[in-house]
Amino acid sequence: MSTVATDSAAATARLEASGVTVRFGGLVALDCVDLAVPPGAMVGLVGPNGAGKSTLFAVLSGLLKPNAGRVRMGGADVTRASPMERARRGLARTFQRPELFSDLTVREHVVLADRVRHRGGRILRDLVTGGGFRRPGADEDERVDAVLEALHLEDLRDRQVSGLPLGASRLVEIARALATGPEVLLLDEPSSGLDGRETEELAATLARLNADRGVSLLLVEHDVEMVLGMCGTVYVLDFGAMIRSGPPEEIRSDPAVRAAYLGTEQPSSPSATPDTAPDEESR
Repeated sequence: MSTVATDSAAATARLEASGVTVRFGGLVALDCVDLAVPPGAMVGLVGPNGAGKSTLFAVLSGLLKPNAGRVRMGGADVTRASPMERARRGLARTFQRPELFSDLTVREHVVLADRVRHRGGRILRDLVTGGGFRRPGADEDERVDAVLEALHLEDLRDRQVSGLPLGASRLVEIARALATGPEVLLLDEPSSGLDGRETEELAATLARLNADRGVSLLLVEHDVEMVLGMCGTVYVLDFGAMIRSGPPEEIRSDPAVRAAYLGTEQPSSPSATPDTAPDEESR
């Protein structure tokens, strides 16, 4: 029986999944999954490889439609809405591998995202000719500079992203997402490939953005300690089912969670260790 906690904030959650089920043929990738991201919250999603985390992120962002269940933003049903429509409603995301334009500078990435929000008609011209990047208005300059400062990217603003280290590239992707003015930011493995120092710096940056800008964050992460140290609520997914949710201290001490993901074997289930998990997410 599931021990998933219910959250009274779900009724006003900025992002909510309720009863989400996804099947691929005979494979149940997600089984009646519930999750809520309240306003201003930092929420974590963890689980072993193959648990269905990537599938759930795809459903939340609109890249995949569920077989059953609902996705809501601010109470509005967006289950069948496109990723673009969800973005207009205030949803942004990053990817496990930074998806950047190699020939653009750091600043141009943020400018492009700002214009998605404020001047959609100029986007095609900017991408094809680059001409629009040379004529920003004062209001655009102010917004873009504020985002660069928030991510401590001022010194890299004129660098092409193709020459940046991975940690800086991840910050550029987060900056681009922030420039769209999101209410909810989905972060897919933001610490992947980073060393310990870079991970600590990233965690501090995300916490500061959450506090200063009030953006709700949903992190899917293999770095469990990072999630437990940052997030007020953590959800644990295993074999497509949400087996637990709650504050970090409860997640850390829960026997089912430890058996499924944190590496503590239970005598009755000696094979239930992360080492037996497949290499890829269930899709």
